[in-house]
Amino acid sequence: MRTFRLLMLLLPILIFNRGIAEDWPGWRGPRGDGSSHDANLPIRWNGLTGEGVHWKVELPGSGHASPVVLGNAVFVVGCDESAEERYLMCLDRETGKQRWKRVVIQSPLESKHRLNSHASSTPATDGKHVFVSFLKVDGRLVPAPNVGSPRDITPGTMVIACYDYDGKLQWRKNVGGFLSAHGYCSNPVLFKDLVIVNGDHDGDSYIVALRKSDGEVVWKSERKHKTRSYCTPLIRRHQNHFQMVLSGSQHIMSMNPETGEPHWFLEGPTKQFVASMVEKDGDFFAVAGYPTYHVISINGGGAGNITDSHVNWHVTNARCYVPSPVVVGNYLVVADDRGTANCFSVLDGTRVWQERLGRSYSASLVTFDGQVAFIADDGIVKIVKPGPTCEVLAENPLGEWCSSSPAIADGQWFIRGEKHLFCIGKRQNATP
Repeated sequence: MRTFRLLMLLLPILIFNRGIAEDWPGWRGPRGDGSSHDANLPIRWNGLTGEGVHWKVELPGSGHASPVVLGNAVFVVGCDESAEERYLMCLDRETGKQRWKRVVIQSPLESKHRLNSHASSTPATDGKHVFVSFLKVDGRLVPAPNVGSPRDITPGTMVIACYDYDGKLQWRKNVGGFLSAHGYCSNPVLFKDLVIVNGDHDGDSYIVALRKSDGEVVWKSERKHKTRSYCTPLIRRHQNHFQMVLSGSQHIMSMNPETGEPHWFLEGPTKQFVASMVEKDGDFFAVAGYPTYHVISINGGGAGNITDSHVNWHVTNARCYVPSPVVVGNYLVVADDRGTANCFSVLDGTRVWQERLGRSYSASLVTFDGQVAFIADDGIVKIVKPGPTCEVLAENPLGEWCSSSPAIADGQWFIRGEKHLFCIGKRQNATP
């Protein structure tokens, strides 16, 4: 009886502790904004000595896509350049051992920017199926549009595929063309029964939603300016309806994720975008881009053209392009590609501090327990606590180059280096 009473007293605590543990089912985690509710993450490790590393496995080929984690499964994609194969692999979370590997497409390697890869699109999973995105080319060459130096590049077709957890192909669809001198990256986003992918490219651009069950097109929305960008849509419920917000194709806009119809749009503020947006209390934050640099806050309550009506603040004093930012309390934390960290007030755009923290940044930021992880291209990970000053809590070497954004799940880090996938820390709430 005493044991029973003790269990009853502890049960709310155990339930609460399990409640903070989250999976990382797609690009930028469970909310698509780089945030984790995990309060049990280690902040110190060493990939060179193995300190704090639960396991480390070598991955075939290369790729910049993030790992995704759900339950006992870890999914990664990559490209075996020698065989010209793009693959999806499932690993056992506890051991890192390969469960299965499937070749999604085999085709010539597409032309790309030197900082891109042939497997840059992060998968997404709903717990039953995993969805992947690759570019398939046939080896043809065409003159590159929208570039400073004339050259030939490979046009291709966006391929979206669905596999079950046993690695069985459910469907594979060619959803439209794609042409970019910088190569390919389009992260699938899951919403209700839809798979949504962004096809912004230097041609007939579009955003398309496929039915999860069979890959059939539910809606397809043309993009106005037909300009390459690589932004993953962010979906939020705001003012009693869902908004799918993204930058790209020379504007920022909100769409209905169920139909593809627009809610509002803002022209500019620049031509090309890469970083995903973030949100706090109905305000959306974008960083961009090329050829000019911007950090901008937008009130998401508008309709139609809000260029002159719903901008909360707009600054141009951070040269950020590729890494996506995070919101921590009343701070917007931004990584400059060139290795500088910036902290802005979400209230008025005042820059609270700016510090050089790394060599250069490609990976997007993640935040947990009021802290932010900056992963530099050389694999040095710095844990920072935003505040009135920049407080660096830890500095951790991975031991190899890193261009991928990390995943966080239930007390563990999953970080993809140039050659290996690292699992760091101990799982808090493992299930039998």
